[in-house]
Amino acid sequence: MSIAFLLTTLVVVATPGTGVVYTLAAGLSRGRRASVVAAVGCTLGIVPHMLATVTGVAAVLHASATAFQILKYAGVAYLLYMAWATLKDKEALAVDEGAAAPLSAGRVIMRGVLINLLNPKLTIFFFAFLPQFVNPGEANALPRMLALSGVFMLATFVVFAAYGILAASVRSRVTSRPRVMSWLRRGFAGSFVALGAKLAVTAR
Repeated sequence: MSIAFLLTTLVVVATPGTGVVYTLAAGLSRGRRASVVAAVGCTLGIVPHMLATVTGVAAVLHASATAFQILKYAGVAYLLYMAWATLKDKEALAVDEGAAAPLSAGRVIMRGVLINLLNPKLTIFFFAFLPQFVNPGEANALPRMLALSGVFMLATFVVFAAYGILAASVRSRVTSRPRVMSWLRRGFAGSFVALGAKLAVTAR
């Protein structure tokens, strides 16, 4: 495993995106445990993209503009739904820690999975990224791709969890200010809209 692969992975994972926004929101609204659970969900959302790459389905997505557009706009729709849900749910970032009905770990994980699952750019990224570090002629190309994908997923979990735990560490200072919480809710909703817009106008 090369240093170039590790550095590229860290840069890609640490760059703020939908998963980071979701994990930060979980840390601020529900605390440290929820942020780690959200990081698990976002990491699991990588699995279908990894499998698509390894099995060659990514090649179909890469070649088929229709398949890519369908998945892309499904992702856009889900991001807009997340923005709407964040604005609508006044308890999404609750000031009173006892006011918000706790979300089950399953729901937190499912939202994280959907956020990454409905992101065709992740499949295309794997399709373009992994082959750069695998020799097509080597006998163990498939195990190597799986191993590299596993490292990418581990880095995703660690970085996202760190983002969330950091957000959770300042939660008490933030949640005591209702006006700040209101602006944060709008900010997260706006971030989902912006990320959805970016995905919508991004070509393959």
